[in-house]
Amino acid sequence: MEHVHLAVEEDDLYSGYNDYNPTFDSEELENDVGFQQAVRTSHGRRPPMTAKFPGTPIGPRSLASSFGARLHMASSMGRPMTGAVQDGSARPMTAVKAAGYTSSLSRGSAFDPLGQSRGPAPALEAKNEDTPEEKIKILEKKVNDLIEESCMAQSMGALQVALEKAKEAGRKERALVRQREQSGSADHINLDLTYSVLLNLANQYTNNEMYPEALNSYQIIVKNKMFSNAGRLKVNMANIYFKQKNYPKAIKFYRMALDQITNAHKEMRIKIMQNIGVVFICMGQYTDAITSFEHIMSESPNIKTGFNLILCYYAIGDRERMKKAFQKLISVPLGIDDEDKYIPSNEDTSSNMVIEAIKNDKLHQMERDLKTLAEKYIMTAAKLIAPAIETLFATGFDWCVDMVKSSQYVELANDLEINKAITYLRQKDFKQVEAVETLKAFEKKDSRVKSAAATNLSFLYFLEKDYDQADRYADLAMNADRYNPAALINKGNTVFVKQDYEKAAEFYKEALRNDSSCTEGLYNLGLTYQRLNRLEEALDCFLKLHAILRNSSQVMYQLASLYELLENPEQAIEWLMQVISVTPTDAQALAKLGELHDGEGDKSQAFQYYYESFRYFPSNIHVIEWLGAYYIETQFCEKAIQYFERATLIQPTQVKWQLMVASCYRRSGNSQKALETYKEIHRKFPENVECLRFLVRLCTDMQLKEAQDYATKLKKVEKMKEIREQRIKSGREGSARSRREGRESSAGSAAGISTPVLISPKKSSVMGICFQTPH
Repeated sequence: MEHVHLAVEEDDLYSGYNDYNPTFDSEELENDVGFQQAVRTSHGRRPPMTAKFPGTPIGPRSLASSFGARLHMASSMGRPMTGAVQDGSARPMTAVKAAGYTSSLSRGSAFDPLGQSRGPAPALEAKNEDTPEEKIKILEKKVNDLIEESCMAQSMGALQVALEKAKEAGRKERALVRQREQSGSADHINLDLTYSVLLNLANQYTNNEMYPEALNSYQIIVKNKMFSNAGRLKVNMANIYFKQKNYPKAIKFYRMALDQITNAHKEMRIKIMQNIGVVFICMGQYTDAITSFEHIMSESPNIKTGFNLILCYYAIGDRERMKKAFQKLISVPLGIDDEDKYIPSNEDTSSNMVIEAIKNDKLHQMERDLKTLAEKYIMTAAKLIAPAIETLFATGFDWCVDMVKSSQYVELANDLEINKAITYLRQKDFKQVEAVETLKAFEKKDSRVKSAAATNLSFLYFLEKDYDQADRYADLAMNADRYNPAALINKGNTVFVKQDYEKAAEFYKEALRNDSSCTEGLYNLGLTYQRLNRLEEALDCFLKLHAILRNSSQVMYQLASLYELLENPEQAIEWLMQVISVTPTDAQALAKLGELHDGEGDKSQAFQYYYESFRYFPSNIHVIEWLGAYYIETQFCEKAIQYFERATLIQPTQVKWQLMVASCYRRSGNSQKALETYKEIHRKFPENVECLRFLVRLCTDMQLKEAQDYATKLKKVEKMKEIREQRIKSGREGSARSRREGRESSAGSAAGISTPVLISPKKSSVMGICFQTPH
């Protein structure tokens, strides 16, 4: 038996390690159609890049890498490659379960890691919106959305839209309640939603001033016992009654609301009592109002209540209690810390920026507003009670100043003293001496007070036309506070009256740079540009001012005047129409409208405005003359007589108005009345040539004997007039000759020749008469 010895080389131990099978090349998996089809989802899309198979690392090529590595390890261990993988049969069971394989897989099944062969994944079950519960939920959401839209519309000022949304929410909510009742779930009615709908509807009715409807909505809420704390809404109902001026019912509902609010809500109770006191004031029951306000000031004092209490004491004339109430008012704590909590440093710039931001935040603004309001109430109360608490106004004001100096409002003391001086000026006896002395006492105070006092003094002297003193105090006010716009305007005014318009414009411009809302500076600057004939710049100033002061008739009249100067009568008429829309009784504006229409050739419109102007101010000679001439031109001389007679009353020394009256009588055919009028004129003005001429003509036409007498007088007056004119002419020639001879005399003297000039006494006297006659 032949033994066959197998010769095995050393390299055979590692055979198979270098064998390469292109099936397991992971680099070519992207081009493998079978693999790409296997890893697609049931919807024909690639899985997201973050998808991870169990037991594999996350990455774009993780599946191919791990799978290839596992098969390569099997081949490296010398295991033959089975046909299971090659022909798509199931992988043999191993101890480690690979991704996509389970022990329950039948032999011959294909590799399907994503379960593609099992059919599409089951879809999520959609909600059935046809069920009653789902319909109720959708309807509830719609109601809430409508309430929110209504509130948003109200916040933006669209009150009508807000009301419509509130009504629609009410309709939806009622449909919701019926649907719950039909579905048998009436016990689950959302009371909070019903309350919100009714309350919002009532508020929107109130905002739209539909008070009966609002009260009905509030009544529905208040009467429903299922709404807890609904009694508080009686405050809203009381507010509506107050707006309707139904004060007894307002008091009733305020008190009902007060009874239903516990002492735990102290602040709300205080506010309701404040309202009760205000209603009593409106009813004139000051004693009842005092009771409410005194209770508030003892429990929780505040500025508004203290001021109202002073008003009540002032109304009943109780001096001592006015003083006590004023002391309580100035001692009310504001809860404002004036001390600087944050001091900026010179090194840390970022912290300084934060400090600046904090200083101007909403909280600081609220504190400043509260302090400003308190100062306003104190100043008003002091000015009100100062004349009432003492026999003399000055004594009462001094008492208020002393009280303020000893309080937390010590800065107001100076302002009160300046107010004292201004009040002096506003009194009927115009005690300017006391006012000036009071204001002069501030010349040694701090710069702010000094500037305010000097500004008032400058204005006071300007009204008295003492422009030098006005200029001095304007300079003093400017030196104390260069950024005081009132001081700059006063300085500009003193320069304006000296006709230095360029310099005045500079002061007005500086005032506007310091305070862009300074309307006085803008108005005066426009007038200055008008004097400088810079009409376009003046027009720009007044147009800007009109944007600030929309209803100022003075500004609109200035605009009309400027357009007239710019030869634009149409625009001038438009602005004057706006003037009379604001002040329909402005006779000057009406007369100007008549003048402009007359210039445009529209006589009928001109007559209408001239007539309206005469109706409101029947003493304007220009208007009277135009109306009289208009009636003469239109052949209504009888109507013209009344206007010229009024002109005669206004200017009795002007003969032309009386001649116009007589002329109207003559033109209308009333010769006898015309003759009487001319005779009366001749009696008052015997040297009037025109009157004598008409007398001669009328007497001749009427064949009266006086015709010859008036003719003789006419010749005499005409001769005297001729002599007078000759004297004037000769006087002028004599004065010219004298000047010429004087020049010749001076020329002769210069040449060394002395030529005497002789003037006769007669010529001298004639010259004197000629110079005096025209005067």
